[in-house]
Amino acid sequence: MADAHAELINLVPKHKFLIAIDSDGCAFDTMEIKHKECFIPNIIKYWNLQPVSKYARAAAEFVNLYSKWRGINRFPALTMTFDLLRDWHDVQKRQVTIPVAQPLRDWIARETKLGNPALKSEVEKTGDPVLKQALEWSEAVNASVANIVYNVPPFPFVRESLELIANWADVIVCSATPGEALLREWQEHNISGYTRVIAGQEMGSKKEIIHYAAEGKYDRDKILMIGDAPGDMKAARGNNALFFPIKPGHEDESWEFFFNEAANKFKNSSYTQEYEAKLVAEFEQLLPEIPSWKL
Repeated sequence: MADAHAELINLVPKHKFLIAIDSDGCAFDTMEIKHKECFIPNIIKYWNLQPVSKYARAAAEFVNLYSKWRGINRFPALTMTFDLLRDWHDVQKRQVTIPVAQPLRDWIARETKLGNPALKSEVEKTGDPVLKQALEWSEAVNASVANIVYNVPPFPFVRESLELIANWADVIVCSATPGEALLREWQEHNISGYTRVIAGQEMGSKKEIIHYAAEGKYDRDKILMIGDAPGDMKAARGNNALFFPIKPGHEDESWEFFFNEAANKFKNSSYTQEYEAKLVAEFEQLLPEIPSWKL
């Protein structure tokens, strides 16, 4: 685990620009199928939420797909789902015990590489039953993803954009998805060759991935993060980098706009803060903080 990010640290620039791209829901239309068919059924199964399955589904979909928390790491997303359920009056009426999972929360608070390898190491060290349950759930999610999620192509204009920017920028994948799944998806659709590094959750947080790849190598105004979630924007901000939003529900339009206009603005140093702010304002309007059942 100590040198999990060595590939990023050892990245030698070929160009003066660095573009980091998120994968699920940003480059690939995989967010819906992964959460609705892989994550959520396993949440219900492994955390004994069958009596409130429709509420568990609604809460998990809100956190992972339709809120400002869209795209966060699976483990914090899981505890947030539990919190929404415990606070939901209709769930309380059913007198079902919703997990607190405090050992998982404690692990999340002290660990930055929130992936299965780090969790497995913690389970082996502590033998904690809640962490073991979380690991079994997470491994089951990965198995479901491997079994179900394939033949999902990149959004329109992703390939064209990669062909365009790879001529003048170093491109890395910057994702909270396990590296194995990322590599499989990017290779399956023959676009991995446009990237210098494919970095998943094992290499650190998105903020850390950009930091390790960019520190001391690129000017700050020549680093861009492309993402579909506020966490992607936060990772960019944490590195004083620029951000281009892929708007949830408007992904095709976003990528076409990037290909036709925004990419060249970034290359020509005319991707100003004012320009970015207008795009971000449109993006943030699409992701609420309060679920519909609380309104």
